Amino acid sequence: MGLIHIAMFATLDLVGQAPGGPDEDPDGFPFGGWQAPLLDEDTGMQIGAAYEGTDALLLGRRTYDIFAAYWPHQKGGEDGAIAELFNRVPKYVASRGTPDLSWAGSTQLGPDLAAAVREIRDRHEHVKVVGSLDLVQTLLRERLFDRLDLWVHPIVLGVGKKVFGEGAVPANVTLLAPPAAGPSGTVYLRYGLADGAPATGDMSAPDRGLPDGA
Repeated sequence: MGLIHIAMFATLDLVGQAPGGPDEDPDGFPFGGWQAPLLDEDTGMQIGAAYEGTDALLLGRRTYDIFAAYWPHQKGGEDGAIAELFNRVPKYVASRGTPDLSWAGSTQLGPDLAAAVREIRDRHEHVKVVGSLDLVQTLLRERLFDRLDLWVHPIVLGVGKKVFGEGAVPANVTLLAPPAAGPSGTVYLRYGLADGAPATGDMSAPDRGLPDGA
């Protein structure tokens, strides 16, 4: 069984809407493209490394349309390696509509999204989910992810769709690597889904769950 690997860009208040440009998801959102002024070389290298081993993309309709209009036309240059990867691997699109699937290797998923994602996971080793906030809510709700990479940027917007929105359910995660901070203040966090449900405790208890001698 392969991995479902979510990669998300977020603000400090965990807004994940339209980081790349004002036309990505403009509905009632005045800050489209908020990530651009905060990009730095460290983040670029981290993003590139996070795609290593990817053998399929799982995308929501809006993200797919943006990618399909851009990546097939990119060759060489700074984005050459990611363009080659995106154009080569299969693309799976979660949509209730009828997307234009002219981007080579694109397939629309059936109406039972959870079942379709499980089938994809069985078929591939490393499935990457990029952006696609609405799709991510379904994956969170169904616990259909194995890894979550989160780049938290040093701004607060106060409005916008959240990474952990209506799809968030109680879950344990484990930190897979130490947090890494870039020169712009962006912090890269890597988590894996863990077993069980979040525990509770009592801060007024004598030991508060601390180890002996603490």
